Amino acid sequence: MRTGRPMATRSKPKSKRSGSRKTGKRASFDRSKIERGVRLILDGIGENILRGGLGATPGRVCDYYEELLSGMWEDAASHLEPISAGRDHDLVIVKNIRFTSMCEHHLLPFMGTVGVAYLPKGGRIVGISKIVRAVDAVARRLQLQERMTAEIADVIAAELKPAGVLVMVEAEHLCMTVRGVRKPGALIVTTEARGILRQPARQASVLASLSR
Repeated sequence: MRTGRPMATRSKPKSKRSGSRKTGKRASFDRSKIERGVRLILDGIGENILRGGLGATPGRVCDYYEELLSGMWEDAASHLEPISAGRDHDLVIVKNIRFTSMCEHHLLPFMGTVGVAYLPKGGRIVGISKIVRAVDAVARRLQLQERMTAEIADVIAAELKPAGVLVMVEAEHLCMTVRGVRKPGALIVTTEARGILRQPARQASVLASLSR
């Protein structure tokens, strides 16, 4: 079994390939519309949009959206080009990949950790940092945690074609902590398994490893 934390590796630039959900080119990001929208919100809540402290707020919010939603213009599959290990290895696990995403229901962030486990097949593996980049590409867009978990599992399964893959996501949602039920510290846990890691005994063993 190989385990790891996020780490940097060097790679040659690769061309984009089809893969996980991708909503369009960055050219579709319209700063003027977003800044107008922020001014409307400020005006709608009764603020003076000409007040000194708010002058740069629309631009700052625009920058925030462009950064947090950057995965909308990124193909997660492009990070997962397999390399040959020469032989098959036992389970590969990457734990505690920190992420921030945005709930599409309330446009509030949710953040937490992702754990990925896959069982290589045909000698196909991928650099640890590439899994981290793929997770970020899937997370940094309007998301639901359940869908995000499935999309990570699907893109790894499609690109690496492993014998099995399991993804676990644990996250705290601001839509539950600063509004509504207001329960700070409550964690949502979602899992998705593919291939032989869907077998109950194998799944339980891998989930135990990811949870430690």
